[in-house]
Amino acid sequence: MIHNNQEKGLLGEKLAAQYLQAHGYEILASRYRTRYGEADLVARIQDTLVFVEVKARTNTKHGTPAEAVTAKKQKNATMAAMAYLQQNGCMDALCRFDVVEVFLPGGQICHITNAFDACM
Repeated sequence: MIHNNQEKGLLGEKLAAQYLQAHGYEILASRYRTRYGEADLVARIQDTLVFVEVKARTNTKHGTPAEAVTAKKQKNATMAAMAYLQQNGCMDALCRFDVVEVFLPGGQICHITNAFDACM
């Protein structure tokens, strides 16, 4: 049983990482945090770095999980991605932003590739 939002988020990130790995992604970082923003997961598939926002929900009465990725969260994800790229010397890397929706308690996954563009 999930007791709070933090547990729900951690479980969602774990399930999303497992899903991505099963589909050929390499997980490079999880819960990547900077003072500028955060990325729930950083992954690579082929030659593309993927910054993943994970949203776990137990119901959709307040909208789908992806709808919770607001413009502010997109900006934070962009800032985290820029920090990651600079920190790892890969500013020229191909990258994209995905959203993984996790529906609990069953753990159903919806992976939205190229969910949003980088924004500042």
